[in-house]
Amino acid sequence: MQIVNRHEIEEAKKAALEVLLHNADGPYHGLPRTAGWGYPEPYTRDLMFSILGIAVSENQTLLESIRRVLETLAKNQTGHGHIPSLVHDKEDRGASDTTPLFLLGVGIFRKVSGESDFLNEAVEKALTWMEYQSPSDRYLVAQQPTSDWRDEQWVTGYGLFVNTLVYSYLRLLGKYEKAARVRHDIRRFTITGGMIHHHIHEGLAVKHKPYFAFWSYKIYSSERFDLLGNSLAILSGLASPTRANEIISWIEEECASMRKRGELAVDLPPNFFPFIKPEDPDWLPRYDIFNKPGNYHNGGIWPFICGLYVAALVAAKRYTLAREKLVTLTHSIKISNTRRVDFGFNEWLKAQNGKPMGQDWQTWSAALYLYAVKCVEEKRTPFFDEIRSCPTKSKIV
Repeated sequence: MQIVNRHEIEEAKKAALEVLLHNADGPYHGLPRTAGWGYPEPYTRDLMFSILGIAVSENQTLLESIRRVLETLAKNQTGHGHIPSLVHDKEDRGASDTTPLFLLGVGIFRKVSGESDFLNEAVEKALTWMEYQSPSDRYLVAQQPTSDWRDEQWVTGYGLFVNTLVYSYLRLLGKYEKAARVRHDIRRFTITGGMIHHHIHEGLAVKHKPYFAFWSYKIYSSERFDLLGNSLAILSGLASPTRANEIISWIEEECASMRKRGELAVDLPPNFFPFIKPEDPDWLPRYDIFNKPGNYHNGGIWPFICGLYVAALVAAKRYTLAREKLVTLTHSIKISNTRRVDFGFNEWLKAQNGKPMGQDWQTWSAALYLYAVKCVEEKRTPFFDEIRSCPTKSKIV
């Protein structure tokens, strides 16, 4: 890495830590803020993702703030084991990703703190809740539209993102046999041809393409590309090393084509592509206001996801490409909406021009940047290295 880039990255690391410390004590019961100014609330999914960056920072103030978050979530857990969408509000329910993110977050915190039984009762309740999220009573979990982090985009049935979380927390918590069964079902092909044969179950593998499908349910599926889900598939080892490299090569080729067509202005992949357009059958009228092509969940560039993509590149041993993307990410996180800060750590950027469109000083943007830097600097992926390498105690592969 060139000296000038190394200096920029060091400055960005300091700025990321400043953002996280600023956001660590918010107006809701002293819980962390989701963003420096725009989102004072403690959103569960954002803070659970931020654990990755906070854990590698080794900052005790931040670690204690995350302990408070996890303990508060456990107190506000429903009787059936569901984790709320807002840390402080037990009545804010219905998210499909908060409970699996909580389980992953506790697993990571246990590794950092050395407290192997941390929140054990809450973990067992959450595991039970997740057992009942499969309508087929098998291993993949299903969800309702707009119930995961994509609150303006439909994921119907078995979504890739949530099921990569399930696989990851099962491995991290030592539930190897159950994880193997999730892995087996994810690797099934999506069903095509409009007919389900007896004993044939849908999966998330896509014929003739290296990546995993966005979602599938019975005879329906979406083969649009989900960067977050596929990055987690690489990090967790759901994608084999060969497949991981094929996915990455496909991403880079597709992004190069998008840049030639004027659909992408930044050398970072959008969170989702090809974009859903008004003439497409999966277009919804509300998208015209909140989810235009290249915007928000419909192809916006999200720094927190790009941080995980950089980590996935490291997991695939694509070290040179990981360094290149980290430098580009460093330049992107400097851009702000307010122009009052040296580093914006904005929520998301418009794909077609790279303009920041969300809130500045976003907690997960700063945290996942720190995690990406740690991965590139040490050529390893903390916590996910263990998820990929821990033993598989099952014949199902």
